[in-house]
Amino acid sequence: MTSPVIFSTLHTASGHLFGMATLNNPAALNALTLPMIELLDAQLVQWAGQDNIAGVIIAAEGDKAFCAGGDVVSLHHAAKKAAQSGAKAGEAPPEAAEFFEKEYRLDYRIHTYPKPVLCWAHGIVMGGGVGLMMGASHRVVSPNARVAMPEIHIGLFPDVAGSWFLQRVPHNAGLFLGLTGAIINSGDALHCKFADVVIEHSKFPEVLDEIRNSHWAGIGQNDRKTLSTLLAPFSTETPAPLLLQHQQEISEVVSHGSAAAVHAALLKLLGHPDTWLNRAASSYVHGSPTSAALFQHLYQRLKNASLAEVFRIEYQAAVGCCAHHDFPEGVRALLVDKDKNPKWSVKDVEEVAESTLAEILRPRFKGAHPLDDLH
Repeated sequence: MTSPVIFSTLHTASGHLFGMATLNNPAALNALTLPMIELLDAQLVQWAGQDNIAGVIIAAEGDKAFCAGGDVVSLHHAAKKAAQSGAKAGEAPPEAAEFFEKEYRLDYRIHTYPKPVLCWAHGIVMGGGVGLMMGASHRVVSPNARVAMPEIHIGLFPDVAGSWFLQRVPHNAGLFLGLTGAIINSGDALHCKFADVVIEHSKFPEVLDEIRNSHWAGIGQNDRKTLSTLLAPFSTETPAPLLLQHQQEISEVVSHGSAAAVHAALLKLLGHPDTWLNRAASSYVHGSPTSAALFQHLYQRLKNASLAEVFRIEYQAAVGCCAHHDFPEGVRALLVDKDKNPKWSVKDVEEVAESTLAEILRPRFKGAHPLDDLH
């Protein structure tokens, strides 16, 4: 049976090696499953401890996608099975706690990795795929990249540290991206600092040859500089950032303080003559109101939080979402039955009670936080 992640090494001119991890589930757009997460994390730990490994490359099979997100369908089935077996109301299936703990631990490891990490994120990069990319020291996207955090459509929220990196999008536009799940292009990825360089996907073999032919020091800081220098000549032109084109309209939405006011401003974009803005507003309207309220709460609450603290709070929120009605219902409507007609628990954000958010966010573990060791 073919492994869902393929591991190999590149031999370089200096005698050092580059570890290479290739996501290998192209039929599912390389959606991250728990086995893939476990394999990746274990290998990254091993490579971090090997002196002859100068750096790591994370890439993916197939021409369409780097990674379209996490394997939420499995979590939907787990939640449904738990409900049918008589699980107490408000309790999440154990599979959810395991999945999010291990996914966030992997993402945090990439953010804090002692060696350069090149993430080659071509094509579709969404949700959990953005989580893998964000922590890499060198993030490459292809010119045709389609990047998004569309979790609002399935009753989740922009997780994998979305509450952290969306804060850092210029002009507060990260709030707009999280609420609408809007798809942005490679120019936006540079503008938002989600990516460092745009390179044609067809150039990947040439980049690998340059890595093989280069001399590496085996010292993280030095090798990061070498990798940056190596990638620069491959840079290509990018489309104009959509966020800059629509900066005024987006600013008018996110300038409001309350969730209800932002909601009203987004509704005004429905039917906008610009297709992208109209689609963003429509996506917001069809998303989960509870997810929208939860994301706005986290966006405000975690403004000054450390990355580790963001992962800890998001863990509680993600597991809590799996115990809430909207997540299994959203996944059912979008990815299982595919009727695209979810029956959300409330009709708009004004109906989301503070007690609902508190219930989603409450700890569902005993003793120390499962991610307490992140620093």
